[in-house]
Amino acid sequence: MIQINDVRKKYSDGTEALKGINAEIGKRITSVIGRNGAGKTTLMRILSTQLEPSSGQVLIDGLDVIRDTLEVRKKICSIPQEATPIGILTPMEHVTLYLLARKFQYRDARKEALNALDSLGLFEYKDKPSDTLSGGTKRKIFVAMAIASNADSVFLDEPTTGLDPVSRMEVWSSIRKLESNLIVTTHYMEEAEELSQEVFMVEGGLVIERGEVKELLSRFRGKIRAESHNPLDGSIRISNTYVKYIDEKEAPDYLRLGCTVKKVTLDDIFILRGVSIES
Repeated sequence: MIQINDVRKKYSDGTEALKGINAEIGKRITSVIGRNGAGKTTLMRILSTQLEPSSGQVLIDGLDVIRDTLEVRKKICSIPQEATPIGILTPMEHVTLYLLARKFQYRDARKEALNALDSLGLFEYKDKPSDTLSGGTKRKIFVAMAIASNADSVFLDEPTTGLDPVSRMEVWSSIRKLESNLIVTTHYMEEAEELSQEVFMVEGGLVIERGEVKELLSRFRGKIRAESHNPLDGSIRISNTYVKYIDEKEAPDYLRLGCTVKKVTLDDIFILRGVSIES
């Protein structure tokens, strides 16, 4: 269980990245979603003991991330967004060295590394230099580190940013194999819907919504999204696009008007918070 109590972060340049986050995270896979600059990475860095909050408290299984940092680090594994493999090292070397850094005995580190790589379909690549591997395979090396760590909680910050659709699906499949409690940040709404038991939506340094995907989307039951470059009655304007939520049975009428009709996703919760309404 992760308890976040009024966590705030203000940087030296005056930027308020977090403005008072309160949350309890206890699901097996939890996604923290939001636009770039919403505060997701700052929150993850605080949870994973890489950054101190300006105020507030974070407890992981009852341990304070500031007061009990060393004990917390034994229970967690954190893979930052900017993590990239060292080109000359093989997947086997990456995972083994990571486990040795976590104080595994060498024999145990080798065994756990082999098991993790095999479970992710990386066994045939285990002795190949990382710079010869695909983008998706490189990201899976870090998922293998997380699996092999046997950590209670794993933090993955935007693990699929920059990957092509096939590589993204490969990483999703790998993530589902983790047995730890997993906290993932992403700005891909589809990713959050595919992976999560619970979603936290962050905007402007605050949690604006939380819940299961089905619960969050229940407000749109029976609705679909119509988009147009021309104003629609009761629409929400986003730059040069006008969005309106319509009954599914109205789709043919809006298609005849030249609208694009789409399935509702978690994006639409952010859209509903738009302030420019066309009447």
